[in-house]
Amino acid sequence: MKLGIDNFLESRNLRKSLEGRRVALLGHPASLNKHFRHALDALVDCPDISLTSAFGPQHGMRGDKQDNMIESDDYVDPKHGIPVFSLYGEVRYPSEDMMRTFDALLVDVQDIGTRIYTYVTTLFYFLEACSEHGKSIWILDRPNPVGRPIEGTILEEGWESFVGAGPLIMRHGLTLGELGKWFVDLKKLDLDFHVVPMEGFDPEEAPGFGWPISELSWVNPSPNASSLNMARCFPGTVLFEGTNLSEGRGTTTPLEVIGAPDIDFDLILDRMVALQGEWLAGCSVRRCYFEPSFHKHAGKLCSGIQIHTDNSWYRHNRFRPYRLAALLLKAIRLEYPDYQIWRDFPYEYEAEKLAVDLLSGGTFLRDWVDDATLGPADFDERLKKDEQEWSQIRAPYLLY
Repeated sequence: MKLGIDNFLESRNLRKSLEGRRVALLGHPASLNKHFRHALDALVDCPDISLTSAFGPQHGMRGDKQDNMIESDDYVDPKHGIPVFSLYGEVRYPSEDMMRTFDALLVDVQDIGTRIYTYVTTLFYFLEACSEHGKSIWILDRPNPVGRPIEGTILEEGWESFVGAGPLIMRHGLTLGELGKWFVDLKKLDLDFHVVPMEGFDPEEAPGFGWPISELSWVNPSPNASSLNMARCFPGTVLFEGTNLSEGRGTTTPLEVIGAPDIDFDLILDRMVALQGEWLAGCSVRRCYFEPSFHKHAGKLCSGIQIHTDNSWYRHNRFRPYRLAALLLKAIRLEYPDYQIWRDFPYEYEAEKLAVDLLSGGTFLRDWVDDATLGPADFDERLKKDEQEWSQIRAPYLLY
């Protein structure tokens, strides 16, 4: 297969309309071409491209910030001498001064297929800003590593935030280029918009089912997105950022393990199987113990689980991480009725709303967990409705 960045670099005809124009790049640590050259370096060396600025999303252009919600500063690239602006620092929406530094923006960003991944929001903000300022935007497309499956609820009106910039479902099943096309239509943007597609990409092909395992190395798009397994688990495990359970930050397997020092996970797993064992299908759920070196429960031994999608038990179309995570939360509420599950803290620049509600796109998930009269069937009914709706919405935008 061939990535969008490689198609762009190898095609003079593609680049022709950018000759004589000032070009900027939105990129991050995984913005690499087939030769493992960073897009920033490759574009500077491209003879008919005049690169005048660059932009880094959360965690920075080079991945300099390890933990969550740590801001980055603007700087001048020491090698190329161009400004590199942070969109996760003093501002998250590109400023007037930033927009004046270019005529056309190239976006080469590896997404991981989940609504709350902030690179999606940064792209949406840039689409709006480019429309407002009469700039062109080109998305150099990359795979969605979790493929085409759809899961979760569509973000409800009034719950927009930096972890949910529009009515998108949690596990959306689109590439960044496809997402861009959807958002341009959703907002009716007047915009010079282009997608440079991949070649030879099949999102249904085994064993990667979205990630071409034998052709493309995994490079962390953000410091805690450390594996394909993490990306597959993320649409469910990310919910635990809004809880008092550890999502594994401070371990070598963040967002693959879930646990806490004061919960018996043998009890929880038994309750999950009794409630709706089918929601654990398609993967291996392993009992484990871990001790975070930082973040929640640092220095404490946590009982927990690890989700594995990297073995022969994995079934791509049966694995439902959002349901699995919700079932785990429900089992905790039933086994520990007084447990303080929900973490109340400022999350992604929002201090008034609970983090779990921002993550899930409304109060439905939390209300369902906390209501002892509601069971898996009630949860499934709402999810199936939104999943069917999203399947119809996204159909016109599929490029592969």
